[in-house]
Amino acid sequence: MPQVLDTTSVLEVLKPVQDPELRKSLVELNMIRNVRVDGDRVSFTLVLTTPACPLRQFIVEDCERAVKTLPGVEKVVVDVTAETPQQKSVPDRTGVPGIKNIIAVSSGKGGVGKSTVAVNVAVALAQAGARVGLLDADIYGPNAPTMLGLADVKVTVQQGPQGEILEPAFNHGVKLVSMGFLIDPDQPVIWRGPMLNGIIRQFLYQVNWGKLDYLVVDMPPGTGDAQLTMTQAVPMAGAVIVTTPQTVALLDSRRGLKMFQQLDVPVLGIVENMSYFIPPDMPEKQYDIFGSNGGEKAAQELQVPLLGCVPLEISLRQGGDRGLPIVLAEPESASARALTQIAQQIAAKVSVAALA
Repeated sequence: MPQVLDTTSVLEVLKPVQDPELRKSLVELNMIRNVRVDGDRVSFTLVLTTPACPLRQFIVEDCERAVKTLPGVEKVVVDVTAETPQQKSVPDRTGVPGIKNIIAVSSGKGGVGKSTVAVNVAVALAQAGARVGLLDADIYGPNAPTMLGLADVKVTVQQGPQGEILEPAFNHGVKLVSMGFLIDPDQPVIWRGPMLNGIIRQFLYQVNWGKLDYLVVDMPPGTGDAQLTMTQAVPMAGAVIVTTPQTVALLDSRRGLKMFQQLDVPVLGIVENMSYFIPPDMPEKQYDIFGSNGGEKAAQELQVPLLGCVPLEISLRQGGDRGLPIVLAEPESASARALTQIAQQIAAKVSVAALA
């Protein structure tokens, strides 16, 4: 008996098609919706788990191939959208209303480009279509406003039922809150732990974040009060550890990684920043200024993924200084492509953890 071209037959041929990350059927995951058959034309909606899905085109092509095996199908139209899943709850840690996933970007030591990675990852996720916030938890050295082009912005504070509510600044698709908005540029923050604990909690719970798929937290370097406050206050979707290939940086990054593991925060992986230098006048050349393959070796030894390696380019530094992140300023540059891929890997791993 010939196969009838209808909604049921379309769903049937799509059942074997799996999400490569989740390794489950798209149909069983309810990622195939709104199937319509109009003569020889089949259309449906593919609902991904993140707008920054790194395998988006691969999944679409798999779906198209499967549906075209049905007799009579001449055209397949796939409308791609995304619904980011909510991270799993953790006992004794209160989530922030409206925020689905909180991701810490951390480092064992300063000077490894942690803020550069955090800002560019946040912007890359926003460019992909996600709703993104950035919490600058580096209270003593708040650089995110400058790197997002918001250094001269004054944020507003409104009185709400629960007390004062801070309105985050916004640029490049990212909502931002930072200590840099609340102090003068030359004013040092000379605080002990309890005061730092209080301001970080205010940045979490007394900010009008709205609905976010991801809140990226730019952590200060080290393993101190800010890290303890974040990990004990809210459920974390995971932590990203930024290092350079240099031995000293790797030693400190391992300590930071172990801290998150001891506090039951999933480590999503390691980012090796400043992997090599690309001279602007000789783009075909690479110089391993800080060593080589350090991030890969550390990832293997610690049994966590290496999310990517970001080269050192002058334009990367220039973009941060003028408030135009490299993923926007020069999206085809080597560093921008690496950072975009890292953002995609982070989003994919967060979705897998939420749906596992």
